[in-house]
Amino acid sequence: MSDKIVIRITPNNFEYDIHSLVKAFYPYANVAILKEKEEPGAGDSLIDILFSDYKLKITLTTTEGRFEQEEFIDYSDRKATKNALKRTLYKVLKESVGHDLPWGTLTGIRPVRMPLSMLEKGNSEEDIRKNLKDTYYISEEKMNLSLSIARKEYNILRKFDYKKGYSLYIHIPFCPSICLYCSFASNLADKWDGAMDDYLTVLEKELEFFAHFYGFGPDSIYIGGGTPTVLSPARLDRLLTKVEKTFDISKVREYTVEAGRPDSIDEEKLQVLRSHDISRISINPQTMNNKTLELIGRKHSVRDIIEKFELARRLGFKNINMDLIVGLPGEGISDVEETLRRVCALRPENITVHSLAIKRATRLNLMKEEYERIGIVNNTEIMNLTSRYITEAGLEPYYLYRQKNMAGNMENVGYALPGCEGLYNILIMEEKQTIAACGAGSSTKRVWPDGERIERIVNPKDIKTYLENIDTILAKKRQLLEE
Repeated sequence: MSDKIVIRITPNNFEYDIHSLVKAFYPYANVAILKEKEEPGAGDSLIDILFSDYKLKITLTTTEGRFEQEEFIDYSDRKATKNALKRTLYKVLKESVGHDLPWGTLTGIRPVRMPLSMLEKGNSEEDIRKNLKDTYYISEEKMNLSLSIARKEYNILRKFDYKKGYSLYIHIPFCPSICLYCSFASNLADKWDGAMDDYLTVLEKELEFFAHFYGFGPDSIYIGGGTPTVLSPARLDRLLTKVEKTFDISKVREYTVEAGRPDSIDEEKLQVLRSHDISRISINPQTMNNKTLELIGRKHSVRDIIEKFELARRLGFKNINMDLIVGLPGEGISDVEETLRRVCALRPENITVHSLAIKRATRLNLMKEEYERIGIVNNTEIMNLTSRYITEAGLEPYYLYRQKNMAGNMENVGYALPGCEGLYNILIMEEKQTIAACGAGSSTKRVWPDGERIERIVNPKDIKTYLENIDTILAKKRQLLEE
């Protein structure tokens, strides 16, 4: 098989879905869609997709052979046409590589949305399973996982009227260092220390806008980043005090702050969080392997993780999340197992398992070949290992999402003790509620009550641009929210 796969679509349609499915089968190939009248290069593998009257023909030609499928299609329903196209392409690609994909033809980031929607409409589990299998070719294992999470989310969401409320997200775009795989809006804290007070002043203006617009408090509050706890204790107290004075937080169901990086946490900062009744924090190791921590750019050790977690416990935090990443460069199943063993021994209430995603705007992608030589491994065996360790610790899966270019074409899964599920995570992932987002790089998402219409306004990632254009940003948000 050539390192380059080119796709010719006649006429051009469904380019994104086609490209995503091909990349799922061939994650390391250079996949490109040919422009009109453009021809494949010598040695390129070619996928030819021809739409004609009531018929679809897909041919894959490689150095190993020729693979072909034909299907009759009724083009009157675009969604049905797209699903039929992806099933036909799936058959061709499966034949060429000799294996299935655990998530079948699903390439979107929210595979739980479908079973959750069907549960809300009163469909039986048997109907849901049949739809997932026949329409999307999902494996039995992933079907069971998505259904169990859909049931969990359904039971949580039906207990309150989330459609009439909103959630508040506050972004702190500063970190002690920039991790190898990071693609978030984040900046080195040392470089921006002199501008942090200015940043908080503009952030406070955005908070006041949302509080005035709604006139009532949010259902949940999530302060993320970046690393919010790079703020000094005084700045952290300033931000949390502003939230309390600006919003009615008496009915907030969940208040999360990502303490995140152990090297950004100390007793004084944790005491500030406790004094403001923060109900949930994250202390994120990513791995319990010192060599890997150094490689990915984390400025803390495994010992630091354990000490900061134990400190948070002594100070009274009763709902702590820990993020892990599988597929990190150089880590195999034994390294992942050691991480699981040590994290589960701490007994956090939440563990989120992320499959490494190699995103375009990261140092990892820029030096991908170097790190692939070290080894980037994720597979069903590793994901099953994470599930076994974490569920044996008493935690249950409660939300799930996927990303493009994930190691092993796997998923990210959040686990929690019953009653400790991250409400904000469910609301934003299933796009069930409007998210009022503040800060550079944050995305305000308006969800209409019928759930069918969703629109976003993304704040500039560049801090200087955000600070200088806050009035224009708020005018656009008012227009979106008042429509």
